[in-house]
Amino acid sequence: MEAPAEAVLHTARALVLADLTARDVAGPAIVSLVEDAVAQRRWWLDQWPDGADYVPGLVAQDVQDALLSAYGRWPLCPLCEDPHALDVEPELGADPHWVCSARGEAVAAVGSLR
Repeated sequence: MEAPAEAVLHTARALVLADLTARDVAGPAIVSLVEDAVAQRRWWLDQWPDGADYVPGLVAQDVQDALLSAYGRWPLCPLCEDPHALDVEPELGADPHWVCSARGEAVAAVGSLR
């Protein structure tokens, strides 16, 4: 059974906010970026309801892109000395994870950063 669009969007919002909070960057301006990303994905989900499983990863990537433009790289990799952002993998798929591309290692599921 398909999840209703609003439930999917609320889940994606909660997962990304959990990661932002875990990294202590969930201030009001950044929460607004999350809200913008969720609003944009609402339209996308309306057009492609079968893509519901992809929404958390897409919202995470959207917020990451918005943060890069406004604030810098996020989230930084905890595994490497050289600062670089983690990537969301799969780029378009279910069960998204934050991954260190330098090592090819999953760090945490989206929503589970420490």
